[in-house]
Amino acid sequence: MNTTKGRVLVAMSGGIDSSVAAVMLHEQGYEVVGMTMKTWDYASAGGSKKETGCCSLDSINDARQIAVELGFPHYIIDIRDEFGEAVIDNFTDEYLAGRTPNPCVLCNTHIKWDALLRRADQLGCEFIATGHYAQVREENGRYVITKGIDDNKDQSYAIWGVSQASLSRTLFPLGELRKSAIYDFARERGFTELVNKPESYEICFIPDNDYRGFLRRRVPGLEERVAGGEFVLRDGTVVGTHEGYPFYTIGQRKGLGIALGFPAYVTAIDPDSNRVVLGNFEELASSRTLVGKLNMGKFASLEGRGLVPSTVKIRYNHDGAAAFLEQRGEKIYVYFEEPVHAVTPGQAAVFYDGDDVLGGGWIERHTIGEMPEPLAELSA
Repeated sequence: MNTTKGRVLVAMSGGIDSSVAAVMLHEQGYEVVGMTMKTWDYASAGGSKKETGCCSLDSINDARQIAVELGFPHYIIDIRDEFGEAVIDNFTDEYLAGRTPNPCVLCNTHIKWDALLRRADQLGCEFIATGHYAQVREENGRYVITKGIDDNKDQSYAIWGVSQASLSRTLFPLGELRKSAIYDFARERGFTELVNKPESYEICFIPDNDYRGFLRRRVPGLEERVAGGEFVLRDGTVVGTHEGYPFYTIGQRKGLGIALGFPAYVTAIDPDSNRVVLGNFEELASSRTLVGKLNMGKFASLEGRGLVPSTVKIRYNHDGAAAFLEQRGEKIYVYFEEPVHAVTPGQAAVFYDGDDVLGGGWIERHTIGEMPEPLAELSA
């Protein structure tokens, strides 16, 4: 094939999305190089579910088979050490700090893109590409992430942390397509096994979806160290004991093992005292949150712009809530127009201007009344 559009390194997990992305770019005239990243060794996870997903031998072979059929090179890189230090250790540390981590966002930001770009330079590739449902464009000297057109598959939330330098070399072939079109594309080219292959939604290094078991195996003696902590109400009233604060998350209702006469939710976690605060649904509501470790997108900064209207997503499957943003130095204060439930420290907050990503960061605080009033109100 006459390749006129440049050389691109495509991250191939073996699933339908990344495979179709590679095939599309190949057909469009790019010189494609496939790469599959080995991020985790399931044998060391100790879970009960067999090896599946992006790191399994089957998935690696599926990715390689696509490359063989279309005649482009395919490589496997072992980034287990990098992944373990940046993602696994952070995952463990965040739970031990009483927060709820988002390892997929961290992996995209600090592992996959960095690893791809390093190998792209080594292989003489101008671009990298992934199978994410998102779009990117250049505007006013900035690279702007925009939602994929398929609302049910949009993955812009998961890649808010990708740097401007990385985005300048990134292609998202699937951003303008719906999932149904991806299946049609694969069927038309005879890739029926891809169409029938089940998709995995678990955290890749916890294939049995049991993060509590993972923590117990990862941190020897953890269970004994944290068992017997107190369940308390907001006023400090002790209402029971629990298995240990790392095994609970903000907004959790099921699996508490306690009856209070009303639907009880985890509303706060105090790792220092090993206390888990319970309350009703209304007590989960937050009117404000503080976000740090920012990565800005559409604009380099919002500082000096006053209160900026936005839609803010506080977790991957959140519909988004209307809010005003106020940047003060390296932090953004989010003031929700209506209270939002289960704002969770450790999760990412992503700010949108319509479909465009303004930026994002990590939720640090969410308790009502702790943060300063908006500057606009103080100066009124």
